[in-house]
Amino acid sequence: MLKLNFYFYWGILMMMISLLFFYLAMIFISSDFSIFLEWKIFQVNSFDIYYLILLDWISCLFISVVLFISAMVILYSMDYMGINTYSSNRFLFLVILFVMSMVLMIMSPNLLSILLGWDGLGLVSYCLVIYYNSMKSYLAGLITCLTNRLGDIGLLISISWMMSFGSWHFIFYLDFYSNYLFYLVIISSFTKSAQIPFSTWLPAAMAAPTPVSSLVHSSTLVTAGVYLLIRFFNSLAYNNLFFLFLSITTMLMSSFCANYEFDLKKIIALSTLSQLGLMMSSLFLGLVEMSFFHLLTHAMFKSLLFLCAGIFIYYMNDNQDIRTMGSVSMSMPFTTACFNISNLALCGVPFLSGFYSKDLIIELSMMQLNSIIPYFLFYLCVGLTCSYSARLFYYSMIINSKFKSNSLFYEDKVMMKLSITSLSFFSVFFGCLILWIINIDMNLIIFPLYMKITCPIVIMAGAWFGFQINELNTFIFNVNYYLFMNMWLMFSYSNWMYNMLYNFSFNYKNYLNWGELYGGMGISFYLLKLSNFIQHFYSNNMKIMFLSFLFCFLFII
Repeated sequence: MLKLNFYFYWGILMMMISLLFFYLAMIFISSDFSIFLEWKIFQVNSFDIYYLILLDWISCLFISVVLFISAMVILYSMDYMGINTYSSNRFLFLVILFVMSMVLMIMSPNLLSILLGWDGLGLVSYCLVIYYNSMKSYLAGLITCLTNRLGDIGLLISISWMMSFGSWHFIFYLDFYSNYLFYLVIISSFTKSAQIPFSTWLPAAMAAPTPVSSLVHSSTLVTAGVYLLIRFFNSLAYNNLFFLFLSITTMLMSSFCANYEFDLKKIIALSTLSQLGLMMSSLFLGLVEMSFFHLLTHAMFKSLLFLCAGIFIYYMNDNQDIRTMGSVSMSMPFTTACFNISNLALCGVPFLSGFYSKDLIIELSMMQLNSIIPYFLFYLCVGLTCSYSARLFYYSMIINSKFKSNSLFYEDKVMMKLSITSLSFFSVFFGCLILWIINIDMNLIIFPLYMKITCPIVIMAGAWFGFQINELNTFIFNVNYYLFMNMWLMFSYSNWMYNMLYNFSFNYKNYLNWGELYGGMGISFYLLKLSNFIQHFYSNNMKIMFLSFLFCFLFII
């Protein structure tokens, strides 16, 4: 019997659909029109339920990027996860379900159908995070799933609220909604995009297999919140300093944490969190097109960064600690080259794809901000990004290898190399390509020389600081280590709360017993009694019937 290679066929199919959507996006941009499809599911009196699909250049371009990255990840998984076993096919179909949920969310201008895709992302991401079936995976999957549930609550409340506006097609009513409805949607998106105070699930979700991490942290799960806010954009409601402060704090916190982290995948996850903070802060400054542009370019180089990290982990016996990596450039030169391309694009080095979006966002935010504090924090975050990238480069490429002395590894997996080659090409050229196509650089930005050269100076200073921090084994490093390794002690707060509630329940157990008696335990006890009573009637139904007939007869007489 011929065994079909499902990975290969699904990878090629997604690649072809991605090209089709890119072609559609080009048509929509050049002709400036969009397609709105609706299908009536059912109608009761004046209450209609429609299924809607909105195809415009934003949705088509984003679907094209998501499907391209998914195709590369699926081809990469042929070598990474293995093929032709039941578990590998299960993994493949979970990934396909995940991508389909994301596409469903992207195409919907209706909040009900967006909830379908949103819930699909949350549930399938849980299945993917617990894929390795270890206790660490289960705990990570649980925190991921429960945090995303919080966002679902906000969306459900906003769906109920929008009933009073007569329709869930939010795209027509953006100027009529109350600001509080926008705030609900923003907070729901904060849970999905892991902004403070919902940041802890993103590094924990690194328990998933590396191809899943690449997909989740580049273009699907974490960007769903940003994409929803781009669709819901209303300049009056979004012009909010409190949300801007939260997103800038997320950038700052994740950049600091990445400088103290030693787990390769967690460093890349924290850099994703930093970039999400940049997208969110540009949204709250009113730069909606810039935010979308950075969303696309970030998806390309971040997926490449994860896939290269996956190759390092794959060949080094599942080792993720950067302190034992050293000198991988000697044994895996091609992967190292691709890894460095994506790292430089992340830093915003000129003429790579990250530079076009990041530099535009920072320069335009300089024109929008009227306070020195967010201005200073923006530049600090840019410097810290270069700092942890330089630190990662130093630990993995420059220092002597501290791995097993008798180990020999080299790159021999063709599909892995094919995937990272394609993504490397787009990490270099995608930024300028999109910039020329969608024409969003029509602003004339004129600054004095000292403001113009601040960005490259901060990048170089950050890189220098990244090399210096490797030698910093002083008291300062040791004190801050625990603070930043625990995501600013967010886990500790939850632990403290659990202990407090546990002690309360232990000290006041009498009250809790009363609560049980009149609560769940009491209800279940009386339900059991009632069911036994009814069961007694069922088992004696002939007697009951004759007795009831006798009573009725006597009553009539």
